[in-house]
Amino acid sequence: MKISFLLHNAYGIGGTITTTFNLAQALAARHEVEIVSVLRHREEPNLTLDPRVALRPLVDLRREADDPRHRRPSRVFPRAEYRYRQYSELTDLRIGEHLAGTDADAAVGTRPGLNVHLALQAPRRVARIGQEHLTLDNHPPRLRHALRRAYGRLDTVTTVTEADAAAYRRKMRLPGVRVEALPNSVPDPVLPTADGTAKVVVAAGRLVPVKRYDLLVEAFAVVAAARPDWQLRIYGKGEEHDRLRRLITDLRLWNNVFLMGPATPMEAEWVKGSIGVAASSFEPFGMTIVEAMRCGLPVVSTDCPHGPREIIEDGVDGRLVPVGDRAALGAALLELVQDDERRGRSGRAALANARRFAPGPVVEQAERLLADAVAARRSGRRAAVRRASVRGAFAGRGFAARDAALSVAGTVRRRMRGASS
Repeated sequence: MKISFLLHNAYGIGGTITTTFNLAQALAARHEVEIVSVLRHREEPNLTLDPRVALRPLVDLRREADDPRHRRPSRVFPRAEYRYRQYSELTDLRIGEHLAGTDADAAVGTRPGLNVHLALQAPRRVARIGQEHLTLDNHPPRLRHALRRAYGRLDTVTTVTEADAAAYRRKMRLPGVRVEALPNSVPDPVLPTADGTAKVVVAAGRLVPVKRYDLLVEAFAVVAAARPDWQLRIYGKGEEHDRLRRLITDLRLWNNVFLMGPATPMEAEWVKGSIGVAASSFEPFGMTIVEAMRCGLPVVSTDCPHGPREIIEDGVDGRLVPVGDRAALGAALLELVQDDERRGRSGRAALANARRFAPGPVVEQAERLLADAVAARRSGRRAAVRRASVRGAFAGRGFAARDAALSVAGTVRRRMRGASS
């Protein structure tokens, strides 16, 4: 089977890029796999890609950023999609040419806008799989409305959590489209796992407001006061860096909290710690949570939608605390810091329980989904899907009507603002 992934920019850094590389590399053991990157801005990817996976860019921004066609807006990529301004008449052309000429059995989109391209431009002979790496409820109504109009042409939609898969089935009205949760996978560790003796708590991710590193720094002040020999190391870069640096200074935590900058791969840093932590107000999956657990770290996380609850078993391999609760976060961290036996036991449980996110089980599920979609496409029938109840169908119509109304209202407001400016 030949599998082609369509990715926004394979040369950047981010969770979708990481998980796409991971899945592509695992599939390449038994299949022909390529990653097609819509955009390219540098010579080599930031992440290392298995040489068995072909990588091909469509638009090279180093040479084509000033192409007149790239200055004209896209007619295919949905306007309400976060990345819309990075798409253009030129990306429409290149994506369309790529899909028209592909010899892949299955094409996999990796964000809503690219899933729309697949739905509208992929040849009928190609199985079309749309991946959701965020969540349905995180999308604005205008985008959900656009996705309803296009996603009915897909064969399969995958989400990263069961909760989001349920939301798609309940709210999107996609008859004949298979919707199934396919979690992200994390490669098997190559370094010895953490033994729980290092006096280090580790966090990693983009330094952006939704990750709530400010809350984490404030919560760690409680740990530092009780156990000044412990450290918090935060890995990543982003817009919150300077504000976090000032907060660390204001709280006089310069000997306990360190902004370490980005690290690739993170495995070498996870194994230097004894506890992982995530303080996000929203987390579609929780890739760093799984990475930490696969390295033997129990993880303290906010119980935010949607991912952490499907990864962490509270009190067994980590702790779940209410979103935005600084006191609860600090108390949960201090609980593990002060109890060596519990920390070690939770770390061993984390290592065992996180094996379900190893490439093997995830790739086996992905292969089954891809093979079913290809077989159904070749036979001219749809793959088996879960049938909605009559009540569910009416509920889906209600969500669709609401999103359509909100989408129209938003368009009217934008036009009125434009007319008055």
